[in-house]
Amino acid sequence: MMWWNDGMGWGGWTAMILVMLTFWGLVIFGLVAVFGGTGEGKEKTRTPDLDPQHILRERFARGEIDADEYHTRHDLLKERSRRKRHPR
Repeated sequence: MMWWNDGMGWGGWTAMILVMLTFWGLVIFGLVAVFGGTGEGKEKTRTPDLDPQHILRERFARGEIDADEYHTRHDLLKERSRRKRHPR
């Protein structure tokens, strides 16, 4: 019964291929939407956290470093930023 009248023909095979491509495309799209993709957009929101002085203040506030180390590193960061703005 299945092979009666030469099977599905080219139109049936083409339709089946298009339906399968659409199905797998939707599955992949759904997975990317659920799990967040590559994360390229997340970098822009994280840049303020990467500010060295901000990180230094947070470490001092958490008690990871003492006041002497804080001031030493703060002065070093100021000197580096000054050199970047006014190169010799």
